[in-house]
Amino acid sequence: MQYLLGIDLGTSATKTVLFDTDGRPVASASREYPLMQPRNGWAEQNPEDWWQAAVQTIRAVLRDAKIDPGSIAGIGFSGQMHGLVMLDENDCVIRPAILWCDGRTGEECGKITQLIGYEQLLAACGNPALTGFTAGKILWVKKNEPENFARCRKILLPKDYVRYMLCGVSGTDVTDASGTNLLDISTRSWSSMILQKLMIPQELLPPVHESCEIVGSVTETAAALTGLKAGTPVACGSGDNAAAAAGTGVVVQGKAFTTLGTSGVVYAHSSSLQIDRLGRVHTFCAPVPGEYALMSCTLAAGLSLHWFRDTLCAEEI
Repeated sequence: MQYLLGIDLGTSATKTVLFDTDGRPVASASREYPLMQPRNGWAEQNPEDWWQAAVQTIRAVLRDAKIDPGSIAGIGFSGQMHGLVMLDENDCVIRPAILWCDGRTGEECGKITQLIGYEQLLAACGNPALTGFTAGKILWVKKNEPENFARCRKILLPKDYVRYMLCGVSGTDVTDASGTNLLDISTRSWSSMILQKLMIPQELLPPVHESCEIVGSVTETAAALTGLKAGTPVACGSGDNAAAAAGTGVVVQGKAFTTLGTSGVVYAHSSSLQIDRLGRVHTFCAPVPGEYALMSCTLAAGLSLHWFRDTLCAEEI
C-alpha cells in the first residue's frame, strides 16, 4: 500500500497527517510554537520552530502509523501565507519571520501605492497594497534594518522555508506568491514592473511553480532527521486556503467555502481572472493550473479565541 504525507504550517501549530491513497487519514500529529509580539501590532515567529515542529510531527506520524517510509509516494505542503523569511548566503535565518497578521507596514503600503499607482497595482497583482502582504515587509526591513537586507540572499514564504529544509530546493507556488503584492497574476510570474519600481532584486525571490508540481525530493540530511526515505518526491503545495479549496472540492466555477482558523476566510473558485477594481475582494491564483480564486479575510478569528484562552482561562486549562 502507498501513502501520501501532508504538512500544514499553521500560525499556531504545524499539523502533519498521513493519508492512504483513497484519502483516509492513517495517523496525525501536531506541535504548537510561540507567537512573538515585540511591539503592539507586530507578529513574528522563529522559522527554526516551524522546522523542528515539522521534524517532530513527521517522526510521530511514522512511529504511530508503523509503515515503511518507502511506501510514502509523495509529500505535499500547505501553510500560513504572506510571511517574510530572509536567509543569508549560508542559508541561515537572518531575523524572525514577519507574519501575515503583522501590521507594521502601513507607511510602506502607502509608498507602494504611490510608486506603482493604485489601478496599476490592482491590474498587475489583483490586490491593493495591504499590511498583511509580503512586499511591504520587505520594504520595512530595507528601510529599518538595512544591515539585514544587505545580508539577504533568499526570500521565502513560511511553508516554502520548511520545504526548502526538507528538499534543499528553493521555490514557491502561485497561490502563495499571489499574496505578496509582487506577482503578476495574469502571467503567474513575478512582476518585473513592480520589482523594478520597488527596487527589490528578483534574484532574491524563488522560482514560481504551480501547486501540483514536484519541485524536489527529500535530502539525505532531512531523511536522517525525520525518518523519511531520501528521494521521496515533494510537491510545491499551496497557501492554506488554496489547499483547503482543493481538499473540499472547491476547484470549479461557482463553488465556495468559508473557513475559521487563526483567521476567517470566504473563498470562491473562478475559472477566469476577475479583479475587483475597488480592491474589496482579493484575487489570487488558484491551485488549479491556469485558474483563479476570489477571497476575503478577517485577520483574527481563531487567533482571538487563542488569546482569550491563554489570557483569561488559566484555571480551565
